[in-house]
Amino acid sequence: METGTEKEAGEIGAMSYDLDFWKYKDGTRLQHQEVYERLSNGDQVDGLEPLPIPEIIAAVTSAFSAGWEHSDEETWEGGDRGTFQIFTTPQFFRFDCYGMEDQDMNRLIEIGISFGCPLYDPQVGKWYDSG
Repeated sequence: METGTEKEAGEIGAMSYDLDFWKYKDGTRLQHQEVYERLSNGDQVDGLEPLPIPEIIAAVTSAFSAGWEHSDEETWEGGDRGTFQIFTTPQFFRFDCYGMEDQDMNRLIEIGISFGCPLYDPQVGKWYDSG
């Protein structure tokens, strides 16, 4: 299924990149960059849904079990495939990705989407909402 959020080969490459996810309550839309900044600071934002963070982490752990070392509660290391860390609040999760392959980053995006959370890409200031 084409979601419009997949990263093209070579688009991300070996640099660091972060992938951010939250879910607005029905009928709510705010300034995405402002929401991103507040959530990244650990703030709670009115108008957002609470997220099932333990289930999201379980999905990540399952998807990245083969060939990835889960070195602590927040870090997965994949050797030549890169490393990522997850930052969470009750309303937000962010993957900080370092030297990861595009296909692995797309798996993280698909996990976010599977929980009803569109991707926000702060590197380009774009909210990928299919609705």
